[in-house]
Amino acid sequence: MGFSVSGSAAVIFVAAFIGFGMFYSATANSFERVNDAREDQRDQLLDQQNTDISLVSATWNASGSENLVVTVDNTGSETLSVEATDLLVDNDYQAGYDTTVDTDPSTDIWASQERLEITVTSLSSQPDRVKVVTENGIAETMVVS
Repeated sequence: MGFSVSGSAAVIFVAAFIGFGMFYSATANSFERVNDAREDQRDQLLDQQNTDISLVSATWNASGSENLVVTVDNTGSETLSVEATDLLVDNDYQAGYDTTVDTDPSTDIWASQERLEITVTSLSSQPDRVKVVTENGIAETMVVS
């Protein structure tokens, strides 16, 4: 057995060692990413289970200045973001409306057991339905009175 056999065995051993190192690091990173994604999904599901809203009223004020006032209670245990709460009026996404959380128009935090009031002034005629959707995907629909 000469140097060539020992040298080629050493080269194969080093190549196998490097190949295993690359395979291990790639699979370990992938496994870690999958676990992180599963954790995020569990957290999102828990937030969704703790979120609940109740539409109190959707009123069209036609006298004087025409506007739509939607009142929603946060009846879940999750604190929500006013900015991430969406409003659909007759299946049209609305933007640029005024919001008030328990008489505070400057807050973005909508805590549990607080009331959100949304006032839309950009409508030209009385809508039929409104839908409020939270950041966690929980939604409520109501007929406008």
